[in-house]
Amino acid sequence: MRLAALRQKNWLILHDSDSVSDAAASHQLSQPLLPTGSPPLHPALFCEAYWRERNLVIGEAPGRGSSLFLQAGDAEQWVLRPYRRGGLIAKLSKKRYLWLGEERTRAFRELRLTATLYDQGLPVPRPVACCVMRYGLTYEAALITVRVPGARALASLLSTHETDEALLQRVGVMIKRFHQVGLDHVDLNARNILIDSNGEPWLIDLDRCRLRPQGNWQEHNIKRLVRSLTKFHCHHVLPTILKGYNS
Repeated sequence: MRLAALRQKNWLILHDSDSVSDAAASHQLSQPLLPTGSPPLHPALFCEAYWRERNLVIGEAPGRGSSLFLQAGDAEQWVLRPYRRGGLIAKLSKKRYLWLGEERTRAFRELRLTATLYDQGLPVPRPVACCVMRYGLTYEAALITVRVPGARALASLLSTHETDEALLQRVGVMIKRFHQVGLDHVDLNARNILIDSNGEPWLIDLDRCRLRPQGNWQEHNIKRLVRSLTKFHCHHVLPTILKGYNS
């Protein structure tokens, strides 16, 4: 994966050159649809309005900021996710973050981490690009990744009783793989685990996650998953997931 940065006066875009090059031939990335005089990549591509005006929004996922599913080409769909705050601090600002430099923005960190894991062959969505818009001492950001074909959240499958022991064990094996390379997923929950059309699990939403030496953070990840499963009244599946994790 070849990451490259495009910097302008008040915005920055970090992108995978191969992903963007492949998509540039499709109509939505062609120059005529961007503001006059724009570079090939432009912050407009990270705005919901841009895609809705072209009838290229094909769905959305629940959650903070409502991630949008985009028809990026004939054979590929993208996910556009704006960064949104939660908790008490969201009452002050839902989408602004303190500027501490481009490499410390949540978008740059998540895209670089996702690219690292993707290059290692781990089941994460292929990152496409992220955009950071700076406003003095604050910034806003959004991230685009490739949509996992046919994927559904583990939470959804559990609620409709569409899981079996083999699938749940594969989820445990997947979590173990990420822990072995040192990924501390701070929000490991049943919505951030996707199951594709072949029944294989994927891990998404790496915001605020990081690579760390082995430690007790693995246990904290599992406890976070337990809380999620309990929320969906599915804590009974945990022993099967752990069977795969410990295999």
